[in-house]
This record gives sequence, structure tokens and C-alpha cells, in this order.
Amino acid sequence: MKIDFVSDVSCPWCAIGLKSLETALERIGPGLQADLHFQPFELNPTMGPDGQDVAEHLGEKYGLSPEQVAQNGEAIRARGAAVGFTFSMGARRRIYNTFDAHRLLHWAETEGRQRELKLALFKAYFTDGEDPSDHTLLARVAGEVGLDETRAREVLASGAYADDVRQQEQFYQQQGIHAVPAVIIDGRHLIQGGQPAEVFEQALRQIAAAPGA
Repeated sequence: MKIDFVSDVSCPWCAIGLKSLETALERIGPGLQADLHFQPFELNPTMGPDGQDVAEHLGEKYGLSPEQVAQNGEAIRARGAAVGFTFSMGARRRIYNTFDAHRLLHWAETEGRQRELKLALFKAYFTDGEDPSDHTLLARVAGEVGLDETRAREVLASGAYADDVRQQEQFYQQQGIHAVPAVIIDGRHLIQGGQPAEVFEQALRQIAAAPGA
């Protein structure tokens, strides 16, 4: 079963959704062989190099008051804790451009370390409050998950995989994906949002049991 996980490293519900999906796969067990691929999606493709204050950004983009931003943050923190992911809401102060993170993830897939890098980038941003657009941070995290840090720096400096990432982003947008996470099973079944593990588990079992699956 091929699973395309369309997401952004600056999307908290993507971190929650990934942990829930992994829990579902663990519950189903080895009877289901899942081939997981992370596909790029940018929530803020025009974000400048300096980023933007989180509360300011959410207020402008979604019309949320500071109180609503705080309430949403607490709900996200609680959901994260329930699936074993730590959101340090006070640490994440800015929204950043994530295009280079997606380029690095594309490269990491060719090296067999995409999942490890994805999880590490979620932690770097949401738990540690670090800047996922910073090349030094990206290269360091790549090294921490077993990738060649020197090669990571070369990839980032060269602009490698930029066309590949843009093509993938355009493909999924053309398929109607305008919000993430979007979990696509075998190219034809869509599970939208940071669902609980039970929802992913039920859907995966039904898809696997369907005729022709």
C-alpha cells in the first residue's frame, strides 16, 4: 500500500496526523506493508526570509484574535500530547518559509531517510522553536538523522531539487489538495486532516480489504 502524506513542516496538524497515522499502522501490524512518501505543500509560499510573528500571521490569515490564537494553541498542544508529540507553544514564535526544507526532504527520500528527517524537522520547529528555513539548522538536523551533513549543505546552497518540489506541489494542487495534511492511499483514496488514529486505522483496514486492493 502506497501512502502519500502531503504536508508542510510548519503545519501542526500535519505533525499530529503523522503520529496518528503511525499509531494506526502499528496497530494494524505487519500484515499491511505501507510504503510511506512525504509530498510537499507550502502553507505560506510567499513568506519572506525573516518570517512573521505567529499571532500576527494567524490574525491576518484567519481573522483570529490573540485569545483565539491562544485557545487554538492549547487545543493543538493537548492533541499533540495525546499522540506523543510535544508542542512547546511558547517556543514557536514565528512562521517561516519552508521551501528549502521541502527540497531537503526530497533529497532525503533518495537517501532513504525521509521519514526520519520529517519527524526531526517537526521537532525542531514545534518543540524546539527553531527556524526551518535556516540552512545551518536544516543541515544539522539532516546530520542528526544519519544523512551526510556536508552533502545537505551542498544541496541547500545549490538550489537542487527546486524544480522537483515545485512540480510535486503543482501536481497535488491540481488534484484538489488545498489543505493539509492530506493522506492519499494508492493514489485514489483521500483521508483529509489530522485525524485520530482510530479513523486512520479503520480507513486503512477497509481499503486493504476492498476487492482489487
